[in-house]
Amino acid sequence: MSAPLDLSARTAAAVALLEESPETLDGFLRLSAIFESTTLDPHSRETVVLTVAERHQCHLCVDLHETKLAALGPAPDAERLDAVRTFTLRVLASSGAVSDEDLAAFEKAGYSRRNALEVVLGVGTYTLSTFANRLTRAA
Repeated sequence: MSAPLDLSARTAAAVALLEESPETLDGFLRLSAIFESTTLDPHSRETVVLTVAERHQCHLCVDLHETKLAALGPAPDAERLDAVRTFTLRVLASSGAVSDEDLAAFEKAGYSRRNALEVVLGVGTYTLSTFANRLTRAA
């Protein structure tokens, strides 16, 4: 049996690496706080973050956000989370130029156009984080 992940130490080490650019760290922290204040529910927000982290292969973020998602408990609607995951992947693949069909499928799952823009905010925020973590070798 392997030792449990010490995410707090890994996160602190990643933050320390980002402190080399206080502007980058401050930008991420501010954007993250703004993303947390969106109208997306917590399960959806964590799904967006986890999808970006997996796509960008940031192992630190994957571990951290898998833990955060699990701590939220079972999702009230797994199909809805699959819709936000799929939409996030479409946003990433198309650099935001999703098709009308992709946007309609996202809305059909109970999300709004406001939520679509909030997904874009999450993608931008956590692209910054994952790229910085990879650049500094924190991931």
